[in-house]
Amino acid sequence: MVRDWPIIVVGSGIAGLCTALAAAPRPVLLLSRRRDGVGSASMLAQGGIAAAMDNADTIEAHVADTMRAGAGHNDSHCVQLLATIAPASIHWLQAQGVAFDNDGDGNLQLGREGGHGVARIVHAGGDATGLRVTTMLAAAVAAATHIEWRSDVEVDGLIRRGGRIAGVHVDNGGSSQTLLGSDVVLATGGIGALFPSTTNPPGANGAGLALALAAGAASRDLEFVQFHPTALDVGAGSLPLVTEALRGAGARLRDGTGRLVMADAHPLGDLAPRDIVARRVWQARRETGAVTLDASGLAIDWPRMFPTVLAACLQHGIDPRWMPIPVTTAAHFHMGGLQTDDIGRTSIPGLHAAGEIACSGVHGANRLASNSLLECVVFGRRLGAYLGKQPAASSHASNDAVAALELVMCGPCLDHEAMQLLRDAMGHAAGPIRTAKGLREASETLAPLAGRGWQARLGQSILACAYRRQASIGAHWRTDEVITSSSAATTAA
Repeated sequence: MVRDWPIIVVGSGIAGLCTALAAAPRPVLLLSRRRDGVGSASMLAQGGIAAAMDNADTIEAHVADTMRAGAGHNDSHCVQLLATIAPASIHWLQAQGVAFDNDGDGNLQLGREGGHGVARIVHAGGDATGLRVTTMLAAAVAAATHIEWRSDVEVDGLIRRGGRIAGVHVDNGGSSQTLLGSDVVLATGGIGALFPSTTNPPGANGAGLALALAAGAASRDLEFVQFHPTALDVGAGSLPLVTEALRGAGARLRDGTGRLVMADAHPLGDLAPRDIVARRVWQARRETGAVTLDASGLAIDWPRMFPTVLAACLQHGIDPRWMPIPVTTAAHFHMGGLQTDDIGRTSIPGLHAAGEIACSGVHGANRLASNSLLECVVFGRRLGAYLGKQPAASSHASNDAVAALELVMCGPCLDHEAMQLLRDAMGHAAGPIRTAKGLREASETLAPLAGRGWQARLGQSILACAYRRQASIGAHWRTDEVITSSSAATTAA
C-alpha cells in the first residue's frame, strides 16, 4: 500500500526529534529503528551543549573558538547562526522540560571542554546530557498531535520521481512498504561503526549517507572524521566514552611511562582541540604501550558530575576515583556528510538532512566540543520550521507529478568477515594519522568488497577524499605531504 505524507523524518536522535517538533502543524511521519531515541548517538552523548550563557562570555567568542577548532575550514555564516541561536536553544530546551544542572540558586553550572576559551558547556545530569535531552524531546514528540512515530522499521530505499525525492521504502521486519512524502529528512547519524573502535552505537554505520549518495546527492568533506582521544580502552567495537569534561575538571593524560601526554604540546594542554589531543594519544599508545587519564585524588562529586563514566569504569573493574582510566582514540564524529545549505536542503529537491549526516560546513575540519548536540537543536529546528511553512503536496507540483516512481537502494550489506576487513582497513589508513601509501592500500583492500556490500563503497569514497586532500588540516593529518603554510597555521592555532 502507498500512502502520501507531507513530511517524512528518518531518525529519532535529537536532530530528528527537533525537526519533527518544529514542523508543526504540518503532519510528520517519524521513522526509527527503535523507540524513544534508543540506539542513537544522541542518547550516548556525555558532553553538554555549548552556548554563550555567562555574562563574561560572548557569541563572538563562541564563533572564534568554533572557527579555530575547525582550522578555519568552517562556513562562517553557519557558525554565526549556530552561536547566535545557541542561548535561545537552551531556553527552548528548558521550556520542553530539560532540567540543566544549576548551582541551587537557578544559575546554570557551566563546564569547560577542549578548544573552549571559557566555561560555556551546559549539562543535564552531569555527563548524562544526551540521555536527558533525548528522553524529554521523545516525550514531547509522543505527545505531539501532528507527528506519527513508527519504530522498528528500517528505511532501505529512497523513492525518486522525476527530479526530486518523493518518499522512502521501508522494511517492517519482513514486509515492505512504500511511503510517499513531499519532503524527506535524513537524520540518521554518523559513520563510526565503519571503524574498529568507536564511541558511536553499532547502528551508526552510514546507511543514510550511503543511500543519499546512491540517489545522487552531493557530499562534502567526507575525509574529516573526528577521533575522540579518551574512549575507555576495553577492546574494540563500540567503546564507552570518557567525557572531555573530566579533563575540564582537572584530569590529566599520561603515557605508559607516566609522563604527561600534552606537556608542551599546546597552550591549552589537555584541553587542546580534539584533533591535536587525539594524535598525541594515538602516538603515545604506540610508543609507550598505553595511555591513561588520571583523575585520582581530584575533588569530584562523581555520582553527580560523572555518573555515566563512573558506572562504565566500575563495570570494567576500574574505580576512577583512585585508579587511572585506560583510554584510547576512537572514531567519534563525522564532520563531513551530505552537502546542505544553512537550512538543511541537499542538492536534490525534496531531500533534506539534519544532524551528523548533514554537512553545512559549520564544524569545519574539526568539531568544537559540545557543538554537536547544539547543531542538532539549532539546525533541526531551523529545518523543521522551514518545512512546516511549505505548501501541502509540493512533491506533486510541476511535471514530476506524472513521472514514474523509481526505487533507489544501496544493495546488500557486507557479511561479518568482510565488515571486519573493512574496519581494519579504515582504522589503519583513515585514523588520526594518515599517509598516501596507507590510503592506497586500504582502497585496494576494499576494491574486491565493493560488489559485496554498500559499506565498502562508502569506505572507498571516504578514502578517496582523504587521498585527494594532500595537505594536513584539522582532523585530517597527512604525515607524508608538505603542509601548506595557511593550513599549518590554522591547525597549530
